Amino acid sequence: MGDFNLALVIVAIVVCILVFFFNLYLLVNYQHPDDINQAYFPKIVVILGLSVAAISILMLPADVANRQACRNAIYNGACKLTLPMKDLWLSIYIFDAILVFFFIPFAMFYYEGDQDKSVGQRIKSAVIWVGMTAVVCALILGILYGLVGKVDFTVRHLSSIVENFPSSWTQFSSAQPCISSSSHQCAAYLASASSETAWTMRTTFPEYVVALATIVGSVLFSIFGGVGIACLPLGLIFSFIRRPKAVITRSQYIKEATELGKKAKELKKAADALHQEERSGSKGRKWRKNVKAVEKELLLLEEDVKALEEMYPQGEKAEASWAFTVLGYLAKLVLGVVGLVVSVAWVAHIVIYLLIDPPLSPFLNEVFIKLDNIWGLLGTAAFAFFCFYLLLAVIAGAMMLGLKLVFITIHPMKWGGTLMNSFLFNVGLILLCSISVIQFCATAFAYYAQATAAQEIFGHTLQSLRGIKYLYKYNVFQIAFVVLAGLTFVYYVAFGWRKRKPTGRFQLST
Repeated sequence: MGDFNLALVIVAIVVCILVFFFNLYLLVNYQHPDDINQAYFPKIVVILGLSVAAISILMLPADVANRQACRNAIYNGACKLTLPMKDLWLSIYIFDAILVFFFIPFAMFYYEGDQDKSVGQRIKSAVIWVGMTAVVCALILGILYGLVGKVDFTVRHLSSIVENFPSSWTQFSSAQPCISSSSHQCAAYLASASSETAWTMRTTFPEYVVALATIVGSVLFSIFGGVGIACLPLGLIFSFIRRPKAVITRSQYIKEATELGKKAKELKKAADALHQEERSGSKGRKWRKNVKAVEKELLLLEEDVKALEEMYPQGEKAEASWAFTVLGYLAKLVLGVVGLVVSVAWVAHIVIYLLIDPPLSPFLNEVFIKLDNIWGLLGTAAFAFFCFYLLLAVIAGAMMLGLKLVFITIHPMKWGGTLMNSFLFNVGLILLCSISVIQFCATAFAYYAQATAAQEIFGHTLQSLRGIKYLYKYNVFQIAFVVLAGLTFVYYVAFGWRKRKPTGRFQLST
């Protein structure tokens, strides 16, 4: 038993190291050329944030394995080398909340600060903004914890009469489970409803912080995740449908490139005007709206340039470039079909296991258990894949809503072209939603992850917390997730297959 637990600790350490180096690889390859050899503090925050998010997702499978470590122990104290999962859960999520609400905002304020100011002035401005955020968060958490930081557990009071010890055991049967033939108080299900009462106790402050962070993340997760669970696979499939069918002629290429050049000049002129307004200090609501409009048009222009380069490959390896383009769209089709199967499985599981009471079937819980029976890590790997898929859906949903809605800032992730503010935004979104993803998975896969420390935190405590428990009692987040997924699916089926039309000349709002 000790050998098993020691192996679990070693695996956990190795996985943490691998996650760190993988995130370092992502940062190096996704970063924009302008950020090379600079912006070191935001890069440290990005690597820490991605590592915490990935480790938190992998901790639920580790929690399940940790539970299995002592399944053959005679009593709980006989197994002393298991991981302290409850302490690890609370630590990782407290660190998650600190990164989301303090370090990431500070790094973004500093990175996006006026470049004409000195380093000290930018640090001072960022500290002031983060300090104000810290004071507000501390006041809100302190007041809420003092007023409603309690859990209400529903308990049932049972009592029975005293009987003499039987002289013979032959009187017991399935029809007669109790000692006395005239009373059956020993059967708990015979207790009256009036015996139920609420047992109130105050939760710990770390658990309360995790609970509130989960609520904030659940709102974003329901919106972005519900939209993304549909648009992620369908976007890939419809990208294949809208793919370029053949190479265009040189005259067509010159015509399209000229139009894109005119659009680029308009965007540059608009960006210069906005930069001049920023220097003059007139940064009002219309200025921010125009900045987001320019960002959206710039992103669409980059997509048009990329599409034009695909339709007219140039250079000595033009034929090879076209072949890779065709293979790339075929890969999108395959990934889209696989993603669509996963998305449908997720939505079906939510409806079958969470929204219908009692559940019709354990569904994916049984799938993971059967995969574990085939090979020990197969079910765990499938479980981790389904959790990571939800995080990818959140990013896809944020991107889609950012393009459709003006009040959401677009922060695209592009290979070799991602600025640090976009990195920080997406890392913050992933961290905030990772808490909700774990809670969501712990609830959706309660049968597979039963008797774990995660269920104690995200199940019993969170779902019994005063003022919050009703959101989980009536499945508010799950219903919103499914509804938004259905609406997005209908939207993509109706309009997703169409090619985007040119937006015409770009104009700023006056």
